[in-house]
Amino acid sequence: MRETIFDEHAMRLLLASKGLTIEAWAKALNISKVTLYRKMSGESDFWRDEIQKTCEFVEEKSLNYIFFASRVT
Repeated sequence: MRETIFDEHAMRLLLASKGLTIEAWAKALNISKVTLYRKMSGESDFWRDEIQKTCEFVEEKSLNYIFFASRVT
């Protein structure tokens, strides 16, 4: 069975490659760092508008490979 997950490692690499921080990303989403960490760990889901804002923040058209990664279980 395939499960869709958020690829935290890929997102951290993308942020680092662009010189961006978790703090700046949280600010761009208008949420706290704690809330963002909960979303990244899978405790809470990302909303569609947060995914869109993230694409704008990192200047990428699509981040499906990060937000909709597959994990075989």
